[in-house]
Amino acid sequence: MEKWPIGVFTSVDAGLGVKLEVAHELGVPTIQLHAPAQETRTAENARKFLERLADLGITLTAVFGGFEGESYADIPTVVKTVGLVPPETRAARTQEMKEIADFARQLECNVVALHLGFIPHDTSEPLYAEVLEVTRDVCNHAKGNGQNVHLETGQEAADGLLQFISDVGVDNLFVNFDPANMILYGTGEPIEALKKIGSFVRSVHCKDGTWADKPGEEWGAETPLGEGDVGIETYLRTLGELGYAGPLTIEREIAQEPTRQKAEIGQAVQLLSDLKAKIG
Repeated sequence: MEKWPIGVFTSVDAGLGVKLEVAHELGVPTIQLHAPAQETRTAENARKFLERLADLGITLTAVFGGFEGESYADIPTVVKTVGLVPPETRAARTQEMKEIADFARQLECNVVALHLGFIPHDTSEPLYAEVLEVTRDVCNHAKGNGQNVHLETGQEAADGLLQFISDVGVDNLFVNFDPANMILYGTGEPIEALKKIGSFVRSVHCKDGTWADKPGEEWGAETPLGEGDVGIETYLRTLGELGYAGPLTIEREIAQEPTRQKAEIGQAVQLLSDLKAKIG
């Protein structure tokens, strides 16, 4: 595969990401997939989806888990509802994440990823040990499928994420780096964070955003790629310095309206293509 193939975050039926048809029309060669709804995660649907990807000439690089009841309305709501951290939903979601990993295996994909949720900053908290245990459990299940697990950045600072990965203590846990999330959550300057955790970065999102007036208390704002505070050229140059040559996956949460998706994602594809040519 070429260095830095462009990708998009896509969805079959869950309402997140770009429609597959838009990716194909834009000539995008790779995708990350938001895991489809539970009732459609069947062997037959996996076979049909693989055939469709083959017909379109698109490679699947990661399957992302997501769960019913998650809300990104504001930061306190994310703390309460997202990922495997909230105790009330943890057992059911852990089981579902394992099922998503099994579905990813049917899709012949060796990477599963997720937002784990807000890991406690205090490593002496009982909740911290519980989150370590559940992460280990998911990683061990994925390893049985020959898969790596990628944690999406955003909810914790780089140092905290490094500590957590070390404490989990498995060899198939890595990072899906999203620079905009560092800004949106107010958890750290993204380029500096990338340099710190670069050795664990195995997949990335290309997303942009602007800082909130009160970072960490209020949301920043997501923007079209190249119009926020990330500094996309510096981001790519830093990825290159770290030796990352994998897909550049555009993630943009805009309405499932193909004309708008095609226009805005098309602009992002052009920006990344121009920067690839410039940086080499």
